[in-house]
Amino acid sequence: MGTGKRRLLTAAVTVVCAVTVLAAPGTAFAAPKPTPGSSAAPSASPTPPPGKDLEKVRKKLDGLYHDAAVATDAYNAAEEAAKQQSARIVDLAKKIVEGQKKLDGLKNQAGAAARAQYRNGGLPPTAQFLLSDDPQQFIDGAGTVLNGQRATSKLIVEMTRTQKDLQTYADDASAEWQKLEAGRKAKAAAKKRITQQITEAEQLESRLEKKEKERLAKLEEEAAHKAQTAWLDTGILKEVSGKASEQGKEAVEFATAQLGKPYVWGAEGPRSYDCSGLTSQAWAKAGHPIPRTSQEQWKQLRHVDVKDMRPGDLIIYFDDASHVAMYVGDGAIIHAPRPGRTVTVAGAGSMPILGVVRPDA
Repeated sequence: MGTGKRRLLTAAVTVVCAVTVLAAPGTAFAAPKPTPGSSAAPSASPTPPPGKDLEKVRKKLDGLYHDAAVATDAYNAAEEAAKQQSARIVDLAKKIVEGQKKLDGLKNQAGAAARAQYRNGGLPPTAQFLLSDDPQQFIDGAGTVLNGQRATSKLIVEMTRTQKDLQTYADDASAEWQKLEAGRKAKAAAKKRITQQITEAEQLESRLEKKEKERLAKLEEEAAHKAQTAWLDTGILKEVSGKASEQGKEAVEFATAQLGKPYVWGAEGPRSYDCSGLTSQAWAKAGHPIPRTSQEQWKQLRHVDVKDMRPGDLIIYFDDASHVAMYVGDGAIIHAPRPGRTVTVAGAGSMPILGVVRPDA
């Protein structure tokens, strides 16, 4: 088998492998690493004995669910990248098929030219002139021969260029395949971490007695209320008076309609959501698509001062941008909090605010 055929076979195998991986569950790019840990969300600590110190239990749960949120953002980023990767693989496959058809056509032309030369005996022009019974006829055809030589030269150049293009597509497909494989592993690792964190949190909560669970819920409410009160005491709402844009109103209406639906990590509707799944779908419904993850929303969308925020804007929480909610006015947000909870209304200051972004700036 010639070198050219081997290269094209390699390209075809690469594309088939890549498409096979795309069809398999859990395929994605490697997710970008989140900003190092948040000072606002405590990290996991040794499991405290249930019933002994519920405040420690609360902090432990906060840490577990925060770590799960970070891993969820990584998982979602991998999902988003996988969609782009899929489009790239399909595009490469189409280019390889089209390029192969073009190369086959050029080879047919080259073959026809070679056969024509064979019929002429492969003699050089001078010999053909000397042996010709009608020299004048040969001279008249000399221009045609020259044009044929030029056409052959162009044919060779075009074949060479097409072969180079096919090799480039094959190299690109191979590189994309490697990214897909790395992404598959990274996504599997993120999923494992999410499962571990949530399972540990659920096990910790399951060890609590009914009265302890009730008291824990009360402590969580008190902590959120304390944070919200401190935020309001700064007088921030006296400065916040922005009115929602038309698209912002649509986004708020969509988010409001999702109240009561369960939080599920990696979900983006219509029956369940995670935090960024809710905000991204709300703005997609409003006709303005935004990045899928809270970290990318923070990176890519326009930042605005808290005092300038308006309904529909997104509030990003924690130092690592691991949570996002939609501001709906009057100091309130709608968000998907964490596993075991539903989409709900909460105080905008109930969690440490990193900043505010505006999708329709």
